[in-house]
Amino acid sequence: MTNAKAPASNNRESIDQDQFLTILSREEALVRFEAALFPRPVPGEQRSLAHALGCALSEDIFAPIDVPPFDRSNVDGFAVRSADLASAGEAAPVRLILNDEVIACGIAPTRPVLSGTATPIATGGPVPRGADAIVMVEHTQPSGSRAIEIRRAASPGQFISYAGSDIARGEALLRAGTVIGSREIGMLAACGIAQISVARRPRVAVISTGDELVQPGHPLRPAAIYDTNGAIVTAAINENGGEAAFLGAIPDDEAALEAAMREALATSDMLVLSGGTSKGAGDVSHRIIGQLGKPGIIAHGVALKPGKPLCLAVCDGKPVIILPGFPTSAMFTFHDMIVPVLRRMAGLPPRPDAKVTARVPVRIASELGRTEFVMVSLVEGTEGLIAYPTGKGSGAITSFAQADGFLKIEALADQMPAGSQTEVTLFTPHVRVPDLVIVGSHCTGLDLVTAPLAHAGLVVRSIAVGSLGGLAAARRGECDFAPIHLFDEKTETYNTPFLGEGLELVPGWRRMQGIVFRKGDKRFEGLTAQEAVRSALSDPACIMVNRNQGAGTRILIDRLLGEARPDGYWNQPRSHNAVAAAVAQHRADWGMTIAPVAHASGLGFIPQAEEHYDFALVTARKRRPAVQAFFEALASEAGRKALEQAGFRPA
Repeated sequence: MTNAKAPASNNRESIDQDQFLTILSREEALVRFEAALFPRPVPGEQRSLAHALGCALSEDIFAPIDVPPFDRSNVDGFAVRSADLASAGEAAPVRLILNDEVIACGIAPTRPVLSGTATPIATGGPVPRGADAIVMVEHTQPSGSRAIEIRRAASPGQFISYAGSDIARGEALLRAGTVIGSREIGMLAACGIAQISVARRPRVAVISTGDELVQPGHPLRPAAIYDTNGAIVTAAINENGGEAAFLGAIPDDEAALEAAMREALATSDMLVLSGGTSKGAGDVSHRIIGQLGKPGIIAHGVALKPGKPLCLAVCDGKPVIILPGFPTSAMFTFHDMIVPVLRRMAGLPPRPDAKVTARVPVRIASELGRTEFVMVSLVEGTEGLIAYPTGKGSGAITSFAQADGFLKIEALADQMPAGSQTEVTLFTPHVRVPDLVIVGSHCTGLDLVTAPLAHAGLVVRSIAVGSLGGLAAARRGECDFAPIHLFDEKTETYNTPFLGEGLELVPGWRRMQGIVFRKGDKRFEGLTAQEAVRSALSDPACIMVNRNQGAGTRILIDRLLGEARPDGYWNQPRSHNAVAAAVAQHRADWGMTIAPVAHASGLGFIPQAEEHYDFALVTARKRRPAVQAFFEALASEAGRKALEQAGFRPA
């Protein structure tokens, strides 16, 4: 990462500049960062049990008492001397006289059990002096008003929990570094411990930077975006042992940002910033850090993808981190590089990452020289788990919510070939394989049909790869069905000619594809689709927005264009909504989308073709309960009505 700056005014600035221009490997950057921070003491604080959940102990805890604190009965019955029952049997019952007390929980016994006697006792009651066994009440018979008969022997210690059998006085109960959960709280409460010394959660200040940021809940002005990093970084810090304080978004103003950073460092143990714009906010932060304390910048530019602009610094013992602005980049670098340091400062053990092995169905290109992390969605294949790349880019916040985990491509590799077996690190301790897997062309109508399944507790995974990509996945057995809308010019029919062995067609719905434009644009108003395209091609200033290769919509567009490749042809978003947004926001003048999306965006629409949006079903998976539930929802009156209201025509 390089960037031009004013000449260094002193040696310190020159050193910082050199560090900024040096791209470090992930491993080297982490080693330098941790070396500048550790070793360091973990400050402790006293907390009550009620407020210690999730904290790490800062010192060992030894049991102050025995648990249980006395010998106690495990059953309802009678406290006896086992020697009295040595000869007991079905043919030779032993008669014992009952003592004149009944021992219940919380009642200390006052009379010993002498030879030939027994004392009634409840579960949890203290065992009286002289008794060394408990006989269950079910194994006795009354013998007069003050005696019982027992027809089986009792072994010493039978149904007795001895003092200290659970926890012995002086025993190491919990070690420093143990994370306090509900079970640990139970152990401490059993020993009468009400206060414990835990590692104080590091106080972490969070600042977002950028003129374009608006906080959630406020109106979104033109060219602005909502600040997602502030919320997600704050939550991630709290998840990993920190105590985060979000200080808001600071505009790209050096004086304002420096004041906010100085105030944050004065009251916090760590400072995390994110974002900025092309105006050079990162450079501003870099200059400020050099004035906040020694040693300053440790690494600025790390060979990661996503996450190359990451900046790591230490100012007078306090870590200062500048995360990349894109949410996915920010969270990958945070979890990979910052979480280990944060957890160590909080006295917590390293995060236990669960891993699974999965097969990658498609080739994943990678940039040589940078360790690359790729988020994936997991589905069940015929021979184990399959990891589909989400492919949404470093600016997509939904990637984290929709992915199950991520795989890593080493810096020396330029790709991960299709069919590779690889290790996937899960975002949660366990993975739940989806009940229904849909791979192919996406449609807003699909969300309407799958809604009842989600409400019924089924996990539905929909992966948008286009009609052709969906068919390929279905043929490999990687999904339950593939939504497709492919027109065959030879037969002039939709979808059926594209099916192969092991696939069968399930009719879905009809949707109108057409030309979308801004209402009032005279180049398109009142024309047919063919006339509209000719009009657009005749105007060099008219910009189109296309669709991705493999999409059924792309096939329709190419049929209209023929050999023409107008301005905007290579702008290829993957969804109907993205096409409508490009036209509505004046980044393009026309494109092709479906009628419901055009109408929802308030755009003009010229019908071109009513296409068939159907499902290529994998016959071998036809009887799966989730597949049957989907097709029941599709055929239901409620499902058909929802589709019609959205502008579709059920088949």
